Amino acid sequence: MTRALFIIDVQNDFTEGGALAVAGGDAVAVGITDYLRAHPDRYDAVIASRDWHEASGDNGGHFAVGSDPDFVTSWPVHCVAGTVGAQYDPGLDADLIDVHIRKGQGVPAYSIFEGTTEDGLGLPAVLDKLGVTDIDVVGIATDYCVRASALDALHAGRHVRVIDDLVAGVASESSAAALRELADAGADIEASTGKDLS
Repeated sequence: MTRALFIIDVQNDFTEGGALAVAGGDAVAVGITDYLRAHPDRYDAVIASRDWHEASGDNGGHFAVGSDPDFVTSWPVHCVAGTVGAQYDPGLDADLIDVHIRKGQGVPAYSIFEGTTEDGLGLPAVLDKLGVTDIDVVGIATDYCVRASALDALHAGRHVRVIDDLVAGVASESSAAALRELADAGADIEASTGKDLS
């Protein structure tokens, strides 16, 4: 068994003070760092995604340009490549990350599986190369990119756990619904202190 941790979109624009801030985002960043430092041998690979949108255009309709965002399929400008907003939240220790995935480069992208490494390698190829069978998922936002990434991991035949005290969502109701959906799809939902999390 080879286990990986997915850290989804723990970026400045998604934490407090960012363009699309999620309440509790800073705490999630710090919590993930503390969790990894407390369990340095738990994962064979730590893989983190970041939105990495193009500065020009609407990124395939993902950015609301010339109109108000609907906050479902269109959003305010956020996580533009190379900007402070696209950087990891300072509470997340990037030195603990083994593989960096960029997604949403000119197109809408919610799942980490839609991204690539800096040298253009797709995530499925990365997982196959590492022999990853089990994936734990943490990050932002529970009801969007965490949900999409965990579902894709399940569809890719991996065993998936979502660590529910290391995620933060846009809204409480939709986040709870996302966790129920993931559980129904076969994911385990556990706390970072859970006795089964080993």
